[in-house]
Amino acid sequence: MDYEPCCNLSIEGEEKTRLIAMFKALGSPVRFEIVQFLVTHPGCITGDIVGALPLAQATVSQHLKVLRDSGWIEGEIEGPAVCYQLNKKNITWFGETLKQIL
Repeated sequence: MDYEPCCNLSIEGEEKTRLIAMFKALGSPVRFEIVQFLVTHPGCITGDIVGALPLAQATVSQHLKVLRDSGWIEGEIEGPAVCYQLNKKNITWFGETLKQIL
């Protein structure tokens, strides 16, 4: 039986590492919920995110760090708080890269 390739995902090096990190970060249901929350609440502070989840602030902060390190979100310090939003540039890259598979 012969199979035709359905798609192409020619990615190596740093881009491959970046894509894997973004997939891994979203693999957590909690981090996925945080991304969903930030879709409708851009520029919110950590306390807003903590209030939306049944988790301690330290746990939420740890998840935010993973999302920041993988490129899903970015944070801006405003006084004693950090305001988070989705990193549109990185999310656009992620989407464009996934289109190679389709």
